Amino acid sequence: MAGLWDAALRGEAAVRRAALAAVDAALLEGVLMRTEAEPNASDVVSYAPFTLLPSAVPSALFRQAYAVQQDFNLLVDAISQDGEFLERALASTIKVDDFTARLFRIHLQVLEEGLAQSVFLGINRSDYMFDCGAPGAPALKQIEINTIAASFGGLASRTAAVHGRVLKELGMAEEASRLLPNNPSEGLASGIAKAWELYGSRSAVVMFLVEDVQRNIFDQRCVENELWNRNIRVIRKRFRDVFEKGSLDEARRLYMDGQEVAVVYYREGYVPKNYDQQNWEARLLLERSRAVKCPDIATQLAGTKKVQQELSRPGTLEKLLPGRTEAIARIRATFAGLYSLDMGEEGDKIAATAIANPDQFVLKPQREGGGNNLYGEELRQVLEKIKDSPERTSYILMDKIQPQPTRNYLLRAHSPLKASECISELGIFGVYVRQGKELVMNEAAGHLLRTKAVEHADGGVAAGVAVLDTPYLV
Repeated sequence: MAGLWDAALRGEAAVRRAALAAVDAALLEGVLMRTEAEPNASDVVSYAPFTLLPSAVPSALFRQAYAVQQDFNLLVDAISQDGEFLERALASTIKVDDFTARLFRIHLQVLEEGLAQSVFLGINRSDYMFDCGAPGAPALKQIEINTIAASFGGLASRTAAVHGRVLKELGMAEEASRLLPNNPSEGLASGIAKAWELYGSRSAVVMFLVEDVQRNIFDQRCVENELWNRNIRVIRKRFRDVFEKGSLDEARRLYMDGQEVAVVYYREGYVPKNYDQQNWEARLLLERSRAVKCPDIATQLAGTKKVQQELSRPGTLEKLLPGRTEAIARIRATFAGLYSLDMGEEGDKIAATAIANPDQFVLKPQREGGGNNLYGEELRQVLEKIKDSPERTSYILMDKIQPQPTRNYLLRAHSPLKASECISELGIFGVYVRQGKELVMNEAAGHLLRTKAVEHADGGVAAGVAVLDTPYLV
């Protein structure tokens, strides 16, 4: 796999020509981000970082990732409806992790009052790497599943066209024709549109709940555009706007500026820094409402690292998905080794093992958004410090996946053009809609490939580490 494009990249002049064409193609296709200097204005924009060439992905593993996505949709939905499981799984975490505890308190409060929401929309992204650590063929191993604000479905819909143009520039039209079509924008929008339709009010709007700083607005606009094309009105609001102008009527319908809201699509709210006291109050208002939340708070909790680790315990999947033997086998095949750091003998033992062999593990806190995980010496130092404290239960341990690096060029604005040794992560978008107890949609909705230089252990595109890529199946 390492030498897929070596022949095409023989001369420096050819690489430079291809890079110039690539950047123009990215701008032409709308693979855009706002600039760091002006993250809330679109007067000057730049291209989102991406690879010069598509990266090789084993076709069997690519197909496997797609084949298991509907199973993961079912699993996330089942977890979100199982209050007892969530309470048990997160019992130790909520004692030491204030952010998870506050989410959990809202979850309990909403259940106690009784759910006003009857339509449920899940948009998630399950992320994988290709593990070459064991002898034999590479294996598909899940890194995590993102159940809130899973991003880059919009820009991923436009990246394959850029790589097709680059391959043609390098005289590889035949290879360009083999790049797979990919349109997560359309897939995500179809889920939001279905939820909007089932909500049952044609005059109601879809509200994108967005961050104060919106560099990645074009990724969201791609999905938004698909909704406008279906004549569904979209508004963009922040937590602050909800706090100031949001209200519920006696039937707990949600109104913003006098407009009824059918669907709240969160592109915010996944890390502690997204919340002050007003924002927590706004979140509670949204959760209490009849509007379809994507995700509702139980589904956000279903995506925590602690839940991921609990799912790997023998018998857990069987309880959550009774009678679905084949689905369980497909899900379990993607699990890497996951370990609890709960207080007690089991946690003591795995903490000691990780301190002795820090390069074999990843230490993961209950956080989304990239750039939070700990590796190597840093992992060892943190574990040494907290090994005898309940604070360790706010983390889980996972076996470190060993992907095979390949050579590529990572194109970033104002950065020199140079070859890097890279590793890739494949994400599959899943969309499901449930009305009451009936699942009315369950689909894999497209993919996202992100690639980074091997020296960066952790972090995604929004965190400034990974870049957008396109799979080339081998």
